[in-house]
Amino acid sequence: MAMVTFVDETTAGGRGDGWEFEVAEERLALRELIRRRVFQEVAERRAAALVPQRDQPDAHEQAELALTAFGRNGFLVLVGDRQVTDLDEVVDLPLGTEVTFLKLVALVGG
Repeated sequence: MAMVTFVDETTAGGRGDGWEFEVAEERLALRELIRRRVFQEVAERRAAALVPQRDQPDAHEQAELALTAFGRNGFLVLVGDRQVTDLDEVVDLPLGTEVTFLKLVALVGG
């Protein structure tokens, strides 16, 4: 079982604290890694009741939005120090792997 750390960053220099996520597999397609992250976030928001019940996000819908955003270069994913560009690429997830989600920030006026 692998423990990976998800970290959010922006090209403007912002970096979140990161959080650990348990993955049973040692290798996983990027598509599935993104889906699992989204499902975990939705579950945590529901548990924390951050939004009213009627406004709860649908995990499947949110995952599809995230995958679409990746396809449109809305964010990059780095596994360790390597950028993964294909959703179907299988990545190695040894214990302690850091997975960085780098949100791209539009240039002013562009």
